[in-house]
Amino acid sequence: MRLRNTRSSRNVVDQRRAGHRRGAGRTVGATGGLGLLAIVAIGYFLGVDLTPLLDQQGAPRQQTTGGQGPLSPEEQQAGEFAARVLATTEDIWADIFPAAFGQPYRAPALVLFSEATQSGCGGAQAATGPFYCPADRRAYLDTAFFAYLSRQLGAGGDFAAAYVIAHEVAHGVQDQLGILSEANRQRAAASPTRSNGISVMIELQADCLSGVWASRLGDVLEPGDLDEALNAAERIGDDYLQARAGRAVNPHTFTHGTSDQRRRWFTTGYETGDPNACDTFGAARL
Repeated sequence: MRLRNTRSSRNVVDQRRAGHRRGAGRTVGATGGLGLLAIVAIGYFLGVDLTPLLDQQGAPRQQTTGGQGPLSPEEQQAGEFAARVLATTEDIWADIFPAAFGQPYRAPALVLFSEATQSGCGGAQAATGPFYCPADRRAYLDTAFFAYLSRQLGAGGDFAAAYVIAHEVAHGVQDQLGILSEANRQRAAASPTRSNGISVMIELQADCLSGVWASRLGDVLEPGDLDEALNAAERIGDDYLQARAGRAVNPHTFTHGTSDQRRRWFTTGYETGDPNACDTFGAARL
């Protein structure tokens, strides 16, 4: 990605170290056991579900910092990268929203944290994956996830990381349109299998909306960027994660969609550039 000449968003709350915050936020220190990124599924958080890797050796680890000391150069770089990517989502969706939906865009904030945090949706740990919380309209990201995505899941490249941020921002788009609240209302009244199916529709729509964002990046895109995003979509597909963990692939338990579905819906958004083409809830085929 060519981000050098792009602006940095001011809508970032950096909670990773005391005294090193962008905006007001609560600094969350490490607690016992959080050096191991406990891989859990929090149904309300619509992020990257790494539950299938729970029992797999080589689960992601990071060093316990206790929230003290300055940010490392790598952490500083990750934070600046996230702020610049977030700015591209703000500019693009501010342009798309009025034309597509007849209302101004309300950009969510992005909270950067280390190991654990508190959100309007409750507590979360890093390996829950990045997530969006409708209760406070914020996206949450432990920037250590970028390294895990690259080293453990084989989804490297800056655009793979940018896709993750754009995906969580897309949940904010869904939230503003009332899609999340209605989907979660239906999930609460549905059987577990049906609830999982609704979750898949939510996630695939966010992938498609991420593709719409990518289609508007223009000169920010570099050769190979789209391949990085598609590879990342493949590596966080439910079927891929279950197979990688040595489990039988069980479609009834999918909550985010298969690798093929995630790639295909991202591509749909990118090729059409139209958020209205992202109606996974009315699609004849997911």
